[in-house]
Amino acid sequence: MSPIENQPPNSTASSKTALPEGTVSVGIGLFIAGVSAYVFFKIGQQALGQDGFKPIVAMWFIAFALIPGFFLPIEQEVGRALSHRRAIGQGGLPIVKRVLQITIIIFVVLCIAVFALSSQINSNLFDGNGVITWCLLLSLATYAPMHLARGICSGNARFGSYSLIIGLDGAIRVLSCAALWVAGVTNIGAYALTIALSPVIGVLIAAFTGKLKTEPGPEATWAEVTPNLGWLLLGSLFAAALVNAGPITVDILGHDAPPELVTRFGNAVIFARIPLFLFQAVQAALLPRLARLAAQRKLSEFKRGLKQLMILVISVGVLGTIGAFVLGPWVLELVYDGGIDRRTMTLLAFASALYMLALAIAQAVIALSGHARVAVGWCAGFVTFVVVAWLSSNDLYLRVELALVASSLVSLAIFVISLQQKMSGNAVFDDASIIDALAERPLE
Repeated sequence: MSPIENQPPNSTASSKTALPEGTVSVGIGLFIAGVSAYVFFKIGQQALGQDGFKPIVAMWFIAFALIPGFFLPIEQEVGRALSHRRAIGQGGLPIVKRVLQITIIIFVVLCIAVFALSSQINSNLFDGNGVITWCLLLSLATYAPMHLARGICSGNARFGSYSLIIGLDGAIRVLSCAALWVAGVTNIGAYALTIALSPVIGVLIAAFTGKLKTEPGPEATWAEVTPNLGWLLLGSLFAAALVNAGPITVDILGHDAPPELVTRFGNAVIFARIPLFLFQAVQAALLPRLARLAAQRKLSEFKRGLKQLMILVISVGVLGTIGAFVLGPWVLELVYDGGIDRRTMTLLAFASALYMLALAIAQAVIALSGHARVAVGWCAGFVTFVVVAWLSSNDLYLRVELALVASSLVSLAIFVISLQQKMSGNAVFDDASIIDALAERPLE
């Protein structure tokens, strides 16, 4: 979530959403987190081999479908509510206490669900490695407070701490994985633990340095912390599931296939995401200007700024797709020992480009108080993914590739129509919705 600048109580809407000075540190943290994913996959496969690394791939994509899907809205709402209180000169401790209750409820429900499905998860996704399921549960226990801590930091404009939490999560995971590899450790549970425990250090540093401290204030009502939480949860869950669905689906549909097929597809997916990771790292510098224009109710300038953003996103997506077609198989062979053809790389990059465009437009729709429309769009996209993956082809990779393209296209179409309808009518900009839009980021 892009942090909100600290402003005096009587600031205008324009100043309340002027975010530039925090965007550099946040962008750095996101960039480190993105790069760390590629390095982690490389070191893990060096240590365990592509077949041995397959349960870690499954855990990775399951964890990062569930965690942002359920806990990113918590981060969004605590950041939004704290930012609002800060703007009117009120302490935010009651906000944190309220949101903590919601976080605990979500965590308990997720744990119950994982326990109930543990036998199916172990046998179908983790190759009988029960320790991976325990590490998945531990991940929920560590990433939930990490998202809450990020929301506190962003809501209180503590830019450096927010970036530190993001960056250390990825860096510690990579360093731990490298240490295991150098030590010759081949126990798969140890590598799964590097995913589960990596958020802890950043949160502890933020806590011990006082960056999570919030001042006492008036009692917080449920309405203050949950005005759009339901729609945010629904949209975030399906958006995160959609961006992580590919390798999981290959694993489920190819249950009799060699395990390295899942690892290779996971390698291709994260490579195809490079433009999306870069977009997330720079969007903190792009969206604040749109936020200021929205807060100032300058609709015509907002449209021009949005058009410029779309041109940038489309350009990055086109370059990424062309790059995947020309260089994708060669780069994967160089970095991850290959196993993926040009068609797969091109379709995955194209799907990622469509998803990136859909995400950018979804942020604009949310800024116009279109939370429900965005939730419906991501939900429709996920349903499309399931149907196309089920019916489209007998080729294991191709059916998933087509499903990723089709699902992103459906979500994109819904968001484009929603944005046109919002912009053609009397567009309503709401400060809380603008902040939610800046936080919309389903990819970890």
